[in-house]
Amino acid sequence: MSDSPSKGASAVVSRPVSGRASETLKNPKAYAWILGSLLLLALPFYLDRFWLQAGLFAMAAAIGAIGINLLTGATGQLSMGHAFFLAVGAYGYCVLAGGNDVENGHRLTGLGLPTWLAAVLAVLLAGAAGGLFSPIASRLRGAYLGIATLALIFIGQHVLFNARDLTGGFNGRAVPPLSLFGFDFDDTEVVIAAVPFQSAEKLWYAALLALLAGGLFARGVLRGRPGRAMNAVRDHRIAAGVMGVPVARYRAAVFVLSSMYAGLAGVLLALVFQRTVPEYFGMILSLEFLAMIVIGGLGTVAGAVVGAVFVSLLPQVLTHYSDSLPLVSAPGTGGVSPGEASRYLYGAAVVAVVLFLPGGLTRPTVSRREKT
Repeated sequence: MSDSPSKGASAVVSRPVSGRASETLKNPKAYAWILGSLLLLALPFYLDRFWLQAGLFAMAAAIGAIGINLLTGATGQLSMGHAFFLAVGAYGYCVLAGGNDVENGHRLTGLGLPTWLAAVLAVLLAGAAGGLFSPIASRLRGAYLGIATLALIFIGQHVLFNARDLTGGFNGRAVPPLSLFGFDFDDTEVVIAAVPFQSAEKLWYAALLALLAGGLFARGVLRGRPGRAMNAVRDHRIAAGVMGVPVARYRAAVFVLSSMYAGLAGVLLALVFQRTVPEYFGMILSLEFLAMIVIGGLGTVAGAVVGAVFVSLLPQVLTHYSDSLPLVSAPGTGGVSPGEASRYLYGAAVVAVVLFLPGGLTRPTVSRREKT
């Protein structure tokens, strides 16, 4: 008699589990996720270096866009200085991992730390930089915060061009390749399934893992209690404070978290380009990140990823096919360059999204009333 209850209980427990499993298999989204994952894992075996680097650039941009979407989309804090924190991550990694090398007749300063440790510390350094600015971010909002963060861009550009011992000045500095558990993410060939893997192929899987971890963490934050508090701060700041939400603390904490995402994106960008250049981390980059989250959809991880892929891949595609596209010419040959054409196009996309798709590309059914 003692066995029958346990059997019945096990049967009762097993039915919902099997039911959920069958429902998952019948869900088209589950198949789409599985096929998409397999496709992303297989791409390094088939794509050439140009498209792999474009994909790596898109993944790095997606990580940075997730960070600014937490700040601007979910909490309502306008930041114009996101590129500054990407620069902190990129150059922080170079200084921490690099040695006292001589480039262009100038000796650079480096600590020579293990590259994996330098990458972690560079992300934390970007978070610390955001923490130093967070008291200001917790007290300002709207255009005032945007102007204050814009000052970070000018400060960062001045430091990057003039602190030559750390940054290399106008010419930048080389980026040490990442090494993890004795495996080097450099251009040394490793043959896998008759396909030679170099730095782009190796970094592909590291970038996928970083994007997956960053996306899942941000999704958990947005769907949990912190996400509800962030939305309350964005929509009704005074009401959120009355309900017991520590508004200043949340605004400061999200600013730090967003800075860490930007630092991780900066480290990945540095590893992909293999050289850091100060001019890249300017105001245009910050505006591009704002365009990413507006086009993709404010306040969602999927919106950040979709917007980042659109904005980051567009100039790469236009550059690659500039010879066969009308009104677009190769850089330096006159006419409209691919970079300028891409800015025109995603600028028009921002206007179209604001007018006709207030929820962005990932939430086209959101009404303007619901958005506000």
